[in-house]
Amino acid sequence: MSLWSHRDFRLLWAGDTISYFGASVGRVVLPLLAAGTLAATPFQMGLLTAANTAAFLLIGLPAGVWVDRMRRRPIMLTADFVRFGLLMSVPLAWWLGALTLVHLILVALLVGTATVMFDIAYQSYLPVLVGRDQLVEGNAKLTASQSVAEVSGPAVAGGVAQAVGAAKGVLATGVGYLCSALFLMRIHTHEPEPVKSEKPNLVAEIGEGLRFVFGNRSLRAIVGTTGTANFFGGMGMAVIVLFLARTLNLSDGVIGLILTSAGMGGVLGALTANRWNRRFGQLRVIWLVMLVTQPFGLLIPLGAADWRLVFVFVGDFAVAYGAIVYNIAQVSYRQSICPDHLLGRMNASIRFVVWGSMPLGGVVGGVLGGQVGIVGTLWLAMAGQALAVLFVIFSPLRAREAVAA
Repeated sequence: MSLWSHRDFRLLWAGDTISYFGASVGRVVLPLLAAGTLAATPFQMGLLTAANTAAFLLIGLPAGVWVDRMRRRPIMLTADFVRFGLLMSVPLAWWLGALTLVHLILVALLVGTATVMFDIAYQSYLPVLVGRDQLVEGNAKLTASQSVAEVSGPAVAGGVAQAVGAAKGVLATGVGYLCSALFLMRIHTHEPEPVKSEKPNLVAEIGEGLRFVFGNRSLRAIVGTTGTANFFGGMGMAVIVLFLARTLNLSDGVIGLILTSAGMGGVLGALTANRWNRRFGQLRVIWLVMLVTQPFGLLIPLGAADWRLVFVFVGDFAVAYGAIVYNIAQVSYRQSICPDHLLGRMNASIRFVVWGSMPLGGVVGGVLGGQVGIVGTLWLAMAGQALAVLFVIFSPLRAREAVAA
């Protein structure tokens, strides 16, 4: 049976889509607010980028234990309400004339903390909601709508920032999280009570999750590829807005439109992910699509404020396309081989590394942006993303026995 007829999945899907739209607006308006209204330096932009994902390093591992100890839907609801409240403080502070870069970084850090809990709970909740036999379809549908949000979000963010100011654009992000919570509240699927340890031990439970991930050669390779790509992606994110705004001297509206290219690539990737899986097999897709698409990112630093803007568009499009197809394949693979009682810790252990590498990349990108220049930093970032595929190429994922490896 198709998930189109699954009521509770549709509610999760709708809530996640609206939430992701708000988040995609926020990823553009917060840097625009910092770069424009607060005149942030490259290093400060790097700190802001790092703050968005630093929580994966700070609480990533214990978060997996907490998620496995509790029902997942209440965790997701709490995270949505917390993110809504935090983001509403940004336009309020701006209206009062009290907004500072420290405030912005602190909000990004705390929103990121709530996002850690939501994301780990969400990926652990999906197998309960739809069953393991429909994970690829579920992940593909969710990713498709997320990618549509990626297309429209930056364009809306750029337009709002140019028309009424970036601070007001933060409102869309907060409202998105509130709407997500309202949809999640209507889900009726019964979630079993988690299996509780007779003697809870945080360190031992964290260790169990880490052993499951790093004791599996295929999962280690996925962690290596995703973590490396995210590190260099964080480096690129720290300077891409500066590259477009200062090096190419583009307006906020044009920047928003240019950044929709990643979302368009993501939409196409999500819509064609099942075809990749049917044509090549899920395991082969994990390494093949990254090998084919990620080198296109080297076109981005070649962009200029003329016809060469097409290099930025094509590079961003191709990198996002490949990343989405890759993520659908590897996340579904991970979920399918992991026991229920370890889902939270498996997801947390992997995200600790692969998302925790992003703030490190953001800080490095900010430092390098000031030392070697914005364009030079972009070259390093795109080259690093292209080479990240080597981990999964030289792994059991190229062989049929990968599931057991």
